[in-house]
Amino acid sequence: MSSTTLSIRASAPSSASRLRSGITWLRAHPVVLIGMLIIAFWIVATIVAPLVQRFGPLDQDLDFSLQPPSPERWWGADKLGRDILIRVIYGARLTLPAGFAAVVASLMIGTSIGSLAGYAGGIWDELLMRVTDVFLSFPSIILAMAIAAALGPSITNAILTIALISWPKYARVARSAVLTVKHADYVEAARAVGVPHWRILVRTILPNCISSIIVVATLDFGDAILVFAGLSFLGLGSPPETPEWGRMVADGLDFTDQWWISFFPGLATFTVVMALNYIGDGLRDAFDPRLRRR
Repeated sequence: MSSTTLSIRASAPSSASRLRSGITWLRAHPVVLIGMLIIAFWIVATIVAPLVQRFGPLDQDLDFSLQPPSPERWWGADKLGRDILIRVIYGARLTLPAGFAAVVASLMIGTSIGSLAGYAGGIWDELLMRVTDVFLSFPSIILAMAIAAALGPSITNAILTIALISWPKYARVARSAVLTVKHADYVEAARAVGVPHWRILVRTILPNCISSIIVVATLDFGDAILVFAGLSFLGLGSPPETPEWGRMVADGLDFTDQWWISFFPGLATFTVVMALNYIGDGLRDAFDPRLRRR
């Protein structure tokens, strides 16, 4: 029997063992499984809805204006007779990618600044961290409103705004993680053999810090969605006709008796943010043994 065949057979139990460990871990953390199922539900809904929908998110029918939930409109209709359920589902197609894009942008900015500050030290550490402190000194929502108002209302500007107010937390976490490992033996060995500093930072140090950053990003995903919805609610995000959750909640302010106009997009926001927080808490427990529940 060849060595290749033996290596393939040897790897099979390892894969099965990892699968069993993952299932066992999910059983021990049911809230993480609940969070994953909620996110999966919204992702599947955004894919399936265009295939089975009877109405478009912008289709108006004044005969159904302000109609409460009914067999024709399961989640009711708004003032223009637009189907709330369809608009909420299409809102997920906008809100989830927008929140993800904002988190990725802020992660890249913050991790770059924090890791450089932690590795370089000295004057660079002081300068970059003081800039970070300046951003942290402002209340997030106030700073977001100021930046969004200066840039103008649009989805792209809202994503950029969230990235600009969120990167300091990644900078702090990245700097702390880099300071923890930059004097490790394997890092000193890389310096001793003449590996360039940028390569040490990118290829040796950051991979050992990524778990903490992933946890922060997962928890921050929910915050990004809330800020994005808040900006749209204030008229600083998506255009008025866009099916976006924050904008839809704002549309219901003038119709307090028609509770369904604001309730269902608000419920969608709540479920997604709650699910992401569940997943983030579970990842934190998994990556940091000191925080694991006993």
